Amino acid sequence: MSDIILYDIPQKSSEINIWMAFPAMTSFGMSSLGYMSIVKRLDVRSDYYVEKIFTDTTNTKLKPCDVDVMGFSVSFEIDFLGIFKILENFNIPLKSSQRDETYPIIFGGGPVLTANPEPYCEFFDFIIIGDAEEIDTNVIDVIKDNKNLTKNEKLQKLSKVKGIYVPSLTKFDEKLGVLTLNGEPYSVEKISSPLCECITTPVLSENSFFSNTYVIEIVRGCPQRCGFCLASYLNLPSRYCDLNKIIEKIDEGLKYTNKIALLGALITAHPQFEKICEYILKRKQEDVPMLELSVSSLRADSISPLIIKTLVQCGQKHSTIAIEAGSDRLRKLINKNLTEAQIFETVKTAQKYGLKGLKIYAMIGHPSETQEDIEAFVDLAKKLKTEFKAFEFTFSFATFVPKSHTPFQFCQRESIKSLETKYEYLKKEFHKLGVKIRTSSVKWDYWQALLSRGDRRLADYLISVYKNGGNLGAFKQTYNEMKKTCQLPSSDFYATAGKELHDNLPWDFIKITPGKEHLISEYKRLLADYNKM
Repeated sequence: MSDIILYDIPQKSSEINIWMAFPAMTSFGMSSLGYMSIVKRLDVRSDYYVEKIFTDTTNTKLKPCDVDVMGFSVSFEIDFLGIFKILENFNIPLKSSQRDETYPIIFGGGPVLTANPEPYCEFFDFIIIGDAEEIDTNVIDVIKDNKNLTKNEKLQKLSKVKGIYVPSLTKFDEKLGVLTLNGEPYSVEKISSPLCECITTPVLSENSFFSNTYVIEIVRGCPQRCGFCLASYLNLPSRYCDLNKIIEKIDEGLKYTNKIALLGALITAHPQFEKICEYILKRKQEDVPMLELSVSSLRADSISPLIIKTLVQCGQKHSTIAIEAGSDRLRKLINKNLTEAQIFETVKTAQKYGLKGLKIYAMIGHPSETQEDIEAFVDLAKKLKTEFKAFEFTFSFATFVPKSHTPFQFCQRESIKSLETKYEYLKKEFHKLGVKIRTSSVKWDYWQALLSRGDRRLADYLISVYKNGGNLGAFKQTYNEMKKTCQLPSSDFYATAGKELHDNLPWDFIKITPGKEHLISEYKRLLADYNKM
């Protein structure tokens, strides 16, 4: 079965040639709603010729010298490995300073680059800060309308566009500890989309990781504002698609496939989520008996019988909730306002109305976490296993990573040894209980933390990591070697060390609502709550 393109592609005049790249294999790129929606927005223009590029792309109609502009969608810190692979596949230098006029202008966008672009800034000519759907065609038009200018002249014009960061025009003032432009402190404002239209799958593909699934983004952001959560703070304010437009998109998707997926950081936060469920159930019962529905993580304190009935009747046997911490005390501290009683009520509802099991997302290493908080996970699992004997539980753990633009960006991260000791304890105790447990790699999480809070001094390090194989050993060995010859601080400076509240942080030049002072205030409030406990 060939791909089904769900939009009209006009006849092309090819005034400008674009490569839109995703730093992973085709199956993953075709599943990325953000990436594919940008491809669509560009492809519906008659004056843009667009090709999709992935790490396994081997054949292209265009050659690099024919491409005017090349964009990368960056969702994860580790994506730099895929970016470098694609650039090397087409013999394009990795650093923007090494690319002359014969190479395309290369830009990046996505949550990682919006949160903290500095470790990656030397690889891009410009970076989109925020929601690309608000400015993607604007920036391409600037390049198209100025094709005869030099690369630097184009970048000067692009730097005037709101939400565009041109790293080569800025300098880091070591004395002030800030980025400057023409000697003055520099800042760029994040662009936010009002989410007037539902973003939906533009191409149905069997080659997609989520084969032939029509994905509908119904929520952007999360109102819960857990202290560690980048997805929440990076997307404030929370936005919800209009119910009628969601229904229109469900109907549109069902014309081509029986697989519907609802996407959002917290979809049950949609104020009319139950009405969405009612409509999906109606379509299944009336005219689409094979309708399958998949959803992202549910909110544990707002799962209703109707929601569970909808999931079960549409083919789901398991779902996912996030509890984040083991004790009520710690959940309150991190702003995850969820009690143990609510967790049990959620499981009771899930089992009563037909689910066979739940995956429970959790995290260790939160600020102020004690051994008692870790033991609370074991106690909770034991109680759940005892009360719901026929129900399947899988606990999936990650470790706390301080993220920029969150209240916990200032926090220390526990040592690798301490976190691994906690994991060993949990694995041992969960095995005794007969409860499934999955844990992230503490060492990989360490290097993710380094990238999350890194600065532009890391550029050559990332290139060397890639050249040395990009595996876990390469991250550690390369850093230890380069620290001897380059001006790099200890890796713990980035990955584990706490930050003073009024330190100049690498990402402070990015202006995001509600702003750093609010994050400081929220951090102090959470600490004050802890001290009262």
